[in-house]
Amino acid sequence: MARQEFYETQHHPKTLLVGIQTPYNKTKDIDSYFEEFVSLVNTNGIDYELDTYLKLRDIHPAFFITRGKLDRIKEVVDELEIEDIIVSEMLTPQQERNIGDYLGVTVCDRTKLILEIFEKAAHSAEGKTQVAIAMLQHDLSRLAGKGIHLSQQAGAVGLRGGPGETLKEREKRHIKSEIVKLRKQLKKIQQSRDTQRKRRLNNQIPHISLIGYTNAGKSTILNALTNSKVLAEDKLFATLDTTTRKLFVNAHEKGVLSDTVGFIQHLPPKLIEAFKSTLSELQYADLLIHVVDVSNQNWPSHIKVVNKILEDLGVEKEILYVFNKADQVKNIDVHGMELAYYQPHVVTNAHSKEGLSQLIDYLDSWKPKSVNNTSSTATTHVL
Repeated sequence: MARQEFYETQHHPKTLLVGIQTPYNKTKDIDSYFEEFVSLVNTNGIDYELDTYLKLRDIHPAFFITRGKLDRIKEVVDELEIEDIIVSEMLTPQQERNIGDYLGVTVCDRTKLILEIFEKAAHSAEGKTQVAIAMLQHDLSRLAGKGIHLSQQAGAVGLRGGPGETLKEREKRHIKSEIVKLRKQLKKIQQSRDTQRKRRLNNQIPHISLIGYTNAGKSTILNALTNSKVLAEDKLFATLDTTTRKLFVNAHEKGVLSDTVGFIQHLPPKLIEAFKSTLSELQYADLLIHVVDVSNQNWPSHIKVVNKILEDLGVEKEILYVFNKADQVKNIDVHGMELAYYQPHVVTNAHSKEGLSQLIDYLDSWKPKSVNNTSSTATTHVL
């Protein structure tokens, strides 16, 4: 009798992307914003059936999307038998539940999408712990809308929460307990970072940090300047874990150079909070190298995003603006007046030594104003 073999096939839910232009989105090039949204989906490895885009004049408090446009989306969902939709914006837990119930689908908003990308991209113990905390906080905020079964009483005797504790209460307590446990682990990991920082401070070693919008080319610049082989991919959030290398310029040691997590517009607050410990390293930097992808038409908005996060973190440091990927701009001189606003600045192409000459020359002549002075009052442009 011939052997019959069985093969399991993984089910991929039919997914619809919904890109939304909102009244609060002041992006200069909305098409570029939508392309970034699709890039986030691709980075997360999600296949989708269709992408659709709409413009909102007002935000519906209960559904985010106005009912008329929601009905048109429902027609597409029903016709294509869509199971999941991914929305380009951040939704409140209530809005997410209402959309899901109305359309009969599972809803993933911008926050969940970015959290999933971070979860996959984190490799170090610190990065994984930070993302895990953010994920649990997100799950906790969504727990209130779970099904009625979570509101039923457990009724068991001897439970820590007492008899009659609902499953929802037990789940909330479990998540909060896990967050406390992870924060304790994170604190231990950070003690090692603090020890390294104190050693650097005591030795008066200048510290330079690369910052910028995601996929601006920070890791590529780090590799080029330090002869390293840090992962540098042409995708969003390729780097989450802080990497520090010794920096030599023209055979002279200048200090250490650190790469940091890239920023993005509408970055979930939970992630900023979770990564505050890592980003606190910026407080001890002597120079911030703000890398900007000048080939992206939304680069002025990207600068605003990064500077706003620095402002929220209370970081005021000496900044060098590095307008990278200049080789991908047909005529960089056309941007001369715009670039001139950001001083000091250099123009680079990180894929060649000649393309980095302006940056190398700047670093060669640069001297820290006051080594590791955390009270620096250098001005940051916030437009």
